[in-house]
Amino acid sequence: MGDLSVRVVGREEARRDRGLAELLASATRAGGEHALSEHKRVELFGAGRHELVALLASEGSSLVGYAQLGAVRDGWGLEVVTDPAGRHGEALFTALVREALAQGARRGGGTVRLWRSSPTAAEDRAVRQLGGRPERDLLQMRVPLPLDDEVRARSAAVAVRPFRPGVDDRSWLEVNNRAFADHPEQGAWDAATLAARQAEPWFDPAGFLVLEEGGELVGSCWTKVHRDTEPPMGEIYVISVDPAHQGRGLGRALTVAGLDWLASAGLRTGMLFVDGANAAAVSLYRSLGFDVHHVDRSYVFGGGGDPAPAGRAPSAP
Repeated sequence: MGDLSVRVVGREEARRDRGLAELLASATRAGGEHALSEHKRVELFGAGRHELVALLASEGSSLVGYAQLGAVRDGWGLEVVTDPAGRHGEALFTALVREALAQGARRGGGTVRLWRSSPTAAEDRAVRQLGGRPERDLLQMRVPLPLDDEVRARSAAVAVRPFRPGVDDRSWLEVNNRAFADHPEQGAWDAATLAARQAEPWFDPAGFLVLEEGGELVGSCWTKVHRDTEPPMGEIYVISVDPAHQGRGLGRALTVAGLDWLASAGLRTGMLFVDGANAAAVSLYRSLGFDVHHVDRSYVFGGGGDPAPAGRAPSAP
């Protein structure tokens, strides 16, 4: 690997590193999507509340790779960004993952869960050689907007209104946490978690649609606009329906309402993430015209459960 070296730094030093900003920007341009997940970006550049270890891989004076290791409930979450020009290839990926595993072990150990977007066969092999195993696939699905009238006609219409920050927070959290009671991250949101998302520059309450019945909030479709991707996309960020009201087709209706709102905002591509093993949800989204664009895969090192990546909540059908 020539003069490739890996340096371990903390959050503040990583934030100040101009080479890291350039690497993330170039990887984002090359892939058409953010090189780091939202959760990892918040932990690095926003109001990060958990321990973070940053690994910077350099070739001479050029930064060619980055790994971010963040503390989670049962150990560590890991993401890796490699030079889009492909310098060092699998060797760079392997070096960053190996060092991240070592850093996690030195800091108390626990499960390390690596998320990788569109992993290659070589990266699959590298993970196995380092003692990891594939755990689950998260599908990114996309649909052209606006939806076909025929698709919309097969869905019930619901009367939604915009979320009111400071007014609906508590009700929404209660419904969300009931809807995702079995979900390790999405089902444990608190006021601070919601406030952190509302502080993000992308947050727009007009696209956070809530459904009420009898004066009570029973479901919502929270959308997110990605203007800096190619193409620009509107994401169905979180769908939540109170368990007492599930089974009535509200998830489908709320998804359509969200996609309609995104189309009205000028977006021509809708997008969402869904667990590849959730056959019912995948079938629902295909019936709305979604197709799989790519796969994000989680790999696990050590024991542990099966949490979904923070910030990418599986939508409830």
